Amino acid sequence: MKKRKVLIVDDEPNVALLIKEELEDEGYDVKICKSGKEALEVIEKEKFDLITLDIEMPEMNGIEVAGKIRAMKKDVKIILLTAYSHYRSDLSSWAADAYVVKGSDFSELKETIKNLLR
Repeated sequence: MKKRKVLIVDDEPNVALLIKEELEDEGYDVKICKSGKEALEVIEKEKFDLITLDIEMPEMNGIEVAGKIRAMKKDVKIILLTAYSHYRSDLSSWAADAYVVKGSDFSELKETIKNLLR
């Protein structure tokens, strides 16, 4: 079976690396981008099954990036990741398929990914 491709977009290298390692342990093919701009360039060239987006990033936040990705690739699954739970009520976050609050435990993220890729 072909590995599912996941793109992690996060401006914090340590967080992105932790998520990458967790997801690779689950059997995913994982790539990291450190900004929304970089992610949009990569998405034009490569196909991903799922994208995780940090909301709080310089230049372009994750919600803006999610909207642009939706316009480009309608079928990709998008998870907004943030340390701030107040975004859950933000209507613009509906461009995403799921919303996960970051923490030291990645079980919610892994379960959400598994459910979205079924």
